Order: sequence, then structure tokens, then C-alpha cells
Amino acid sequence: MRILHFFKTALPDTMGGVEQVIHQICHQSHSFGATCEVLALSRNPTPAVIEMDGYRVHRVKENFNIASTGFSVHAYSKFKELSQNADIINYHFPWPFMDVIHFASCIGKPSVVSYHSDIVNQKYLLKLYRPLQNRFLRSTNRIVVTSPNYLESSDVLPALREKISIIPIGLNKDSYPVPSPSLTARWAEQVVGRFFLFVGVLRYYKGLHTLLEALRGTGYPLVIIGDGPKKQELVAQAEKLGLQNVHFLGRLSDEDKIALIQLSTAIVFPSHLRSEAFGITLLEGAMYGKPLISCEIGTGTTYINIANETGLVVPPENPLALRQAMQYLWDNPQEAQMMGKKSQTRYNQLFTGDRMVQAYAKVYQDLMNGQ
Repeated sequence: MRILHFFKTALPDTMGGVEQVIHQICHQSHSFGATCEVLALSRNPTPAVIEMDGYRVHRVKENFNIASTGFSVHAYSKFKELSQNADIINYHFPWPFMDVIHFASCIGKPSVVSYHSDIVNQKYLLKLYRPLQNRFLRSTNRIVVTSPNYLESSDVLPALREKISIIPIGLNKDSYPVPSPSLTARWAEQVVGRFFLFVGVLRYYKGLHTLLEALRGTGYPLVIIGDGPKKQELVAQAEKLGLQNVHFLGRLSDEDKIALIQLSTAIVFPSHLRSEAFGITLLEGAMYGKPLISCEIGTGTTYINIANETGLVVPPENPLALRQAMQYLWDNPQEAQMMGKKSQTRYNQLFTGDRMVQAYAKVYQDLMNGQ
């Protein structure tokens, strides 16, 4: 069984939730008797093919980008070439250019859409795109959604319920590095004592402006791992608020990230828009037994984080509620520790990479069997 994954970006160029999902599936493809290849765009596609851990990433030049949609003049021919040797195409949505390639190529292979998010930010362009979007989703064989929360709160998905499978994102802990004692000690010296941790790309929907406002006057240390288009704006906001204990560390290696997750008091994840469909960082925090703070936005964030069980859930863009949640975990370390244990139990029950891969393998096998 040969699977071709198609998305606008992939590891190692970019590190996001969709890229992580693609990597987890492809990395473990041998366990369900499959081989996987990935086709993605890149601003610097040299080399054109990268050998990853158990699969290949094919890269074509991104020529331009409009409204977070990458375009490539070489994507069509490369997709045609790779899809000829594939048994199943696994598209990763949203990416409107992908829809165009799908119809233009007329491949006719069974197809799966991993539906990662509704289109939220480009509301006016969505009106133009919606007919193509709906036609594309109807033309595919199966749609995978990452949580029942997202299915029920989406304006798009309920009408397609008969072809939807719910497969939560999963991570395998053994695919992550084990930080060396010296590295952990170095971070413990650099970020002394307890601290809250945010990990992610600094994008418009991450709610970090609310998190910084929530820290005003508290003195709580916050470590921010990640880079992105909002970084300079957030640094300026932190300076304006006079926040002395906010550490912008930029993008770090996985080993550094895991060391800081293990050292942290809690994971705080203030995403306030539905563009945050799941929350890989919450999953990583749960995997290492950390209490979680997230916002109720009708997506997978509150499928991972159960209010008052695995952590605390607050209304989006509410600095006071976020501050109170942080204060509760800070002032009640034993309760925070219990929530962390429950978050780890929930991860083990629902969100391992093995569970995700087994569920995808069943979807692929059903399509191969004509079901």
C-alpha cells in the first residue's frame, strides 16, 4: 500500500501541527504495511528530495504566497508523477491550491482528506473559495476530523458526516528525544524556579496578546518557545506592559523543548480562534504529565484538556479569567500535580501515535477494499 501525502509545507522546512501529523503517520507507515511519500512546497527546495526517518519528502519551489496559500508552477507535474505510483492520496486541508491540483490532475485514485481546520481568517476570500471547497470535499472518499468537538462546531463538516471518520491526533513519546541531564540542568539554571510555558508558532490565533495582558502585575514567569509573524508585536507589547519575567526563546530543538516542558509548572495555551483546531502543544504537555490551561473555542483543545480534570478551561480573550487560572495552579501545586497525572492518563488512553496510525491504517485499508 503506497500513500502520497500532499500539503503546502512539511518537515524539515516548517514545524507545525499538520507537519507533525504527517510525520507521525509516515514515520510509522511500515507498521501497517505501507510506504509513504510527501509532496510539499518549499521556498528553498534544495535538495529536491529529503530522506526522513522512514519516508521521503519531495519539495517543489513555492513561487508566491497569497493569504497563507502557497502556489507553485511545478506542483502540478510533480503531483501527477508521484500520484501515478500511489494507491491512495492523503490531502491535508485547508490549502485551496491543492483543490485546484486535485481537479486539474484527474488522477482518479482513492483519496482521504485530513481536515485540520476550517478557514477562519480569510472570510471574504472564503466566499469566493467556498464553491470549490465544497466540490473538493464532496469529491473525496473519506474525511478525517481530529475531534468530535470540531465536527459538531464546524459550519462545513456536519453536511459531510456520512464520509467522516474521527481520528484524534496522536504522538508517540518514544519518537521524542530524551534530554541529557546536563541540558536539563542548563535550562534549570537559565530559567530558575517555577514557570508557565507556551510552545507554538507565534500566529494571529494563538491568543498570546491575551496571555501577556493576563500577566500584567502578577510577576509569573512565562517562557515562550517559537517564532512567527507576531513575534515583534508581542515583544513590544511585553515591553509596554513592563513584563520582566517573559522569556522569548525563539525556535528550539526538540531536546531543548522537552527539557523545558519537563521543568515547567503548567502548559498555557490561550488560542482564541477556531484556526486552532487541536493543539499539539497541549498533547505534548499531557504526554509529560503537565496540567493544562486552554480556552473554550469549540475545537480539539477541550477534547484534550477536560475542564477541572486535566487542567483549567477559560473563555477566549479574557485576561482576567486566564490570570485567575494561572493563579490557581500556581497557588495549588498539589492540585496542579494531580491534574497533570490525569492529563497523562488521558493521553495514554486516547492520544498515542500508535492509536492514530492504526485508525488511519483502517481508513486506508477500507478504501483499498472498496469500502
